[in-house]
Amino acid sequence: MPVPATSVPCPSAGPQRTMKVLLLTGLGALFFAYYWDDNFDPASLQGARVLLTGASAGVGEELAYHYARLGSHLVLTAHTEALLQKVVGNCRKLGAPKVFYIAADMASPETPENVVQFALDKLGGLDYLVLNHIGGVPAGTRARTPQATRWLMQVNFLSYVQLTSRALPSLTDSKGSLVVVSSLLGRVPTSFSTPYSAAKFALDSFFGSLRRELDVQDVNVAITMCVLGLRDRASATEAVRGVTRVKAAPGPKAALAVIRGGATRAAGVFYPWRFHLLCLLRRWLPRPRAWFIRQDLNVTAAAAA
Repeated sequence: MPVPATSVPCPSAGPQRTMKVLLLTGLGALFFAYYWDDNFDPASLQGARVLLTGASAGVGEELAYHYARLGSHLVLTAHTEALLQKVVGNCRKLGAPKVFYIAADMASPETPENVVQFALDKLGGLDYLVLNHIGGVPAGTRARTPQATRWLMQVNFLSYVQLTSRALPSLTDSKGSLVVVSSLLGRVPTSFSTPYSAAKFALDSFFGSLRRELDVQDVNVAITMCVLGLRDRASATEAVRGVTRVKAAPGPKAALAVIRGGATRAAGVFYPWRFHLLCLLRRWLPRPRAWFIRQDLNVTAAAAA
């Protein structure tokens, strides 16, 4: 007599279902966290003393304009004095009560401490140190040479450390904030960006460790790490023209996300928001297939850079 057929549950069905639930829950939490009210109070920035680097173009320029509209006192710095003068003039028109500038080359090891001292002299202290400057590869230098790597590390990492070290006592007194504008390349490595990505990973590690040190020492200085995409500025876009198909993030919107994150003392800011998901996915896919990488790269052009 035939035995009635019975269904046998698949051993992997339970774990698979659990993974799906966890994934959907995580995506929902990300969406909720991004769109939920972050208690941002624009009035909290009125009269705030802000030192902003990389203020002459792109996200940095838009940051300067946002702070000016909100009534902050500003010291702006960047490499090109003529561009800084233009931004300073616009900030005054937008209502900034005090605006000063200092042209500075962060590739010079002596420059960062001089910039902070200038800001302290002009403003009497700091409530915000907003680190936003970036450096590409010097003209005539291949991206992966030792010379280019040393230059990139000085501009994109060591100068950040120097600025922070000099400003930290004043920020400690004011219970202020460090806002670090970094990149997705500091969380997710990609092809043909070796020295630049190394500098950004160093930033993420340094400020993550510093945050823990400050917590242990009960020092009330917030550190906000901002993970942005390709900068919406002529120099950044031109540097990757023909190499990547990724579009630049719009400066005003990215800048506003940075402003809100710094003012609410958030630990992290991701713009666009999907970058948060990409950072999480990196843990599950540590070595993405070459096909996936090629979708956003012109490999021939990148290899020749």
